Amino acid sequence: MFDKLKSGFQGLITKVTKTELTEESLDPILSEFSIVLAENDVAFPVVDRIFEDLKKRLVGLQIKRLEDRKEIVEENLKQVLLEVMTPEKNIDLLKKIEEKKQKKEPSILLFVGINGTGKTTTIAKVANLLKKNKYSVVLAGADTYRAGSIEQLEEHARRLNLRVIKHDYGGDPAAVAYDSINHAKAHGINVVLIDTAGRMQTNQNLMNELAKIKRVVSPDLTILTIDSLIGNDAFLQAEEFHKSISIDATILTKADADAKGGSAISVTYVTKKPILFIGVGQNYDDLEFFNPKNFVNMILK
Repeated sequence: MFDKLKSGFQGLITKVTKTELTEESLDPILSEFSIVLAENDVAFPVVDRIFEDLKKRLVGLQIKRLEDRKEIVEENLKQVLLEVMTPEKNIDLLKKIEEKKQKKEPSILLFVGINGTGKTTTIAKVANLLKKNKYSVVLAGADTYRAGSIEQLEEHARRLNLRVIKHDYGGDPAAVAYDSINHAKAHGINVVLIDTAGRMQTNQNLMNELAKIKRVVSPDLTILTIDSLIGNDAFLQAEEFHKSISIDATILTKADADAKGGSAISVTYVTKKPILFIGVGQNYDDLEFFNPKNFVNMILK
């Protein structure tokens, strides 16, 4: 996972460790590193920010004779990456759900994203995680467009022994979501996970419909699922969805197949919102909490 990105960072650390920390010496190394970042799906505005911040930190840095030069370079790089990847506010999902449970109210999670990101499977993984943490869950089949979407959700629900609230295809997705919340309130269910139709961030009509669903259900969290394999598009999707409907967090899917890893660096930078999880496989348990510090430590290993 993220092997190419790891290799790029190691190359930078090795080169900077062996060079003078002057602007003249560092510029060509950092320029070359910028290309490596861009090739590994780090969005250009993020590449520029990393370049400038690293340059500020390293040019003229005084390293004492007995200090570990490599360690100091690595630490500065780590700080730059953490500044880029740290959201304005972290979300403790389980704590948030527990607080609502104590008030005898259901937590409402609205999942959005374009087609093919693995949104419905991700919802099933989140449901599985919540069940393991002893929370009751109901699924809302508010994707009333895509043929087979409700059946797909129902199959996941059958395997996980969960209920799906649904209407007919072509129905009003906001009504499905609304009914699901009422069902949860009536039956004391802790969490409602709402599946919505995949849509391109450029389709204004569908984005307006999503805004309507959000107005009707007032979710506790609006979560964007992003396919980590789509490269720079991850940055653009996150930016447009956030502008249109204001997201609270993201989940990166298919990270196990991602040799690059740039999406993870770019997405938080553009939205200032946390990555909650990364999907790391096909099974329901293949969902990992995402921690920027752990991610940075891993790619700098």
